[in-house]
Amino acid sequence: VQLQASGGGLVQAGGSLRLSCLASGRTFSSYNMGWFRQAPGKEREFVAAIKWSGGVTFYADSVKGRFTISRDNAENTVYLQMNSLKPEDTAVYYCAADRWGGSRLRGRSDAYDYWGQGTLVTVSS
Repeated sequence: VQLQASGGGLVQAGGSLRLSCLASGRTFSSYNMGWFRQAPGKEREFVAAIKWSGGVTFYADSVKGRFTISRDNAENTVYLQMNSLKPEDTAVYYCAADRWGGSRLRGRSDAYDYWGQGTLVTVSS
């Protein structure tokens, strides 16, 4: 499966952005999906994940209550709605697909099999 992330940009602190990740292929609806981010000079970190069915989600503590992950299996797309953005949210955001997670939502990047190219989010203070 190929993943293409979009929707990044420059936003002021307190603002909102919605990221999208379009997947190719007919197996998207069977994969758990995740969003990760990598800030300059830092390691990639987990942001959010959603079960293949869309009914279960999992968030990093740093974004809980501000970010919402969702998916539309008919459109082969996963979204990340980001509200109340902070300068520390500045990073390249990546979407990823987990083929084998099943009922488990995983926060380790090595659990994910396919990755998008990333989209840059910059939050100014």
